[in-house]
Amino acid sequence: MLRRACETVRVPSLSADLTFRGLVHQVTDENLLRRLDSEQLTAYIGFDPTADSLHVGHLVQVLLLGRLQRAGHRVLGVAGGATGLIGDPSGRASERRLLGPDELRSNLESIRKQLEALLDSFPMPAPSGSAPGGTTASESPARVVLLDNAEWLGELRLIDFLRDVGKHFGVGEMIAKESVRSRLSRAGSGVSFTELAYMLLQAYDFLHLHDAYGCKLQLGASDQWGNITVGMELVRKLRGVQVFGLTTPLVLKADGEKFGKSATGTVWLDPAKTSPYRLYQFLVRAEDAVVGSYLRRLTFLSHEEILALDAETAAHPERREAQRALARHVCTLVHGLAETERAERAAAALFSEAIADLDEAMLVEICSEAPATDLPRSLLEPPGASVADLLARSGLASSKTRARSILAQGGASVNNVRVSDPDALVSISDLLCDRYVVLRRGRRDYHLVRFG
Repeated sequence: MLRRACETVRVPSLSADLTFRGLVHQVTDENLLRRLDSEQLTAYIGFDPTADSLHVGHLVQVLLLGRLQRAGHRVLGVAGGATGLIGDPSGRASERRLLGPDELRSNLESIRKQLEALLDSFPMPAPSGSAPGGTTASESPARVVLLDNAEWLGELRLIDFLRDVGKHFGVGEMIAKESVRSRLSRAGSGVSFTELAYMLLQAYDFLHLHDAYGCKLQLGASDQWGNITVGMELVRKLRGVQVFGLTTPLVLKADGEKFGKSATGTVWLDPAKTSPYRLYQFLVRAEDAVVGSYLRRLTFLSHEEILALDAETAAHPERREAQRALARHVCTLVHGLAETERAERAAAALFSEAIADLDEAMLVEICSEAPATDLPRSLLEPPGASVADLLARSGLASSKTRARSILAQGGASVNNVRVSDPDALVSISDLLCDRYVVLRRGRRDYHLVRFG
């Protein structure tokens, strides 16, 4: 699978890049960005396996690991094999459903494979001088280390944990954290002791990673701020050293809904749950108001390329160049170039005669949003079915008389081939994949007819 779409990429300083991309929401130290340019740090991000796939919203954090890796830092990805059994209350209106051990193990394995594939797909920068800590940019960046916090949290003894960790935090300061306070402020809502302990377990993650790997920086979305600061406090109190936190803003759609959600549900990275074509379509439909922020946070496109696409959107929004660039780059990172090009061909075929070249699975998928009608195959027996009759049966015309008028005006097509003869017929030879006919009235209204 071809993954490295931009094999050599030159990037500015990490702090300038993160700032340009709008990836800095909160920092625990005003000098942190300067440190990222001058010191080699070890940083981590945690991913809880609450599902068997990451979704497109997770890409901000996954790419953030890649951005630090490309800049010469050591990065750790931590899957929550232990914390996933509890569930993070952050950003939740109610308590998560507790996962069983078998489901959790399956989720962990799936997410690990996704993270490995994604992190291996990232384009690496071209040599351009020194990286943080005195290493040269020509050296290959260290691979991202993937860990499971069940390896260390699973060994904790309850009494030892309460004595060594729990005694350092007051209940008052814990419930003052936004992730907890927002739940307590809702009528009829609350937080269980299990959920309240989650932030202490995540804090212990930071402590363990500091001891075992020299980790000094935890990264996460803005809803992780409370958990991150608790971890920093634990390291400071028990080890007497300063560590840091940085959060990114949540990525939202123009209507304020979380990115990654759609009218039909979550947009997953697993192709079995959301196909490459669906992912491509989700991205290519991004609103003009937010496509610029998506390009910054979800791609490795250069600053110059992004600014050029911003200008193109402002001048010619109807061309949707920025959306196509976004869809192409993200889909290539997630599914590879071959699947991306297949999705692009399918998207173009929806409005062209190339629809006849699609295989059945792709044809059905690109027409899945269209209404469909099942008709008997016998209708196509010689001399064939009237196009006017099919337009009326499908509801694209209110009657056969109206359908004949539409055809006479050249306003209808069969399999994206315009038909202007009111007496035109459809025969078995016109079927796509030996079963389907795509009827269209104008450009927007189309209908899939299935002949059984």
